[in-house]
Amino acid sequence: MEIFLGENQRVEAHYKGFVIESDQPSAAGGDNSAPAPFDLFLASIGTCAGYYVKAYCLQRDLPTQGIRLVQKMHRNRETRMVSAIEISIIVPADFPERHREQLIKAANACAVKKHIANAPEFIVNTISE
Repeated sequence: MEIFLGENQRVEAHYKGFVIESDQPSAAGGDNSAPAPFDLFLASIGTCAGYYVKAYCLQRDLPTQGIRLVQKMHRNRETRMVSAIEISIIVPADFPERHREQLIKAANACAVKKHIANAPEFIVNTISE
């Protein structure tokens, strides 16, 4: 992955043939042209959980239509840091009851969540070219 510094507050990551753009909100001096990096981080948690929920359903020929996830972030008022992330899996009324608990287990299998729970070491350095 390579990270490139763009105009104003824009930063983009080039990874596996994709360009992932980020920017800052106008209030932070950005142009609000793309999600902020922290927003991308939060979205990666929800979309990862969503992938695992969908995979669970597809493996069992369960319908995925009408299923959605709602992610809420709870913040610590003093530190302003996210202290809890709540993911609700909304299913249609006729979704089989016996699979609902398994959807929770599937969402909890998210690789992003596992990496947060077992945080990697961060190594940052500078290299001259």
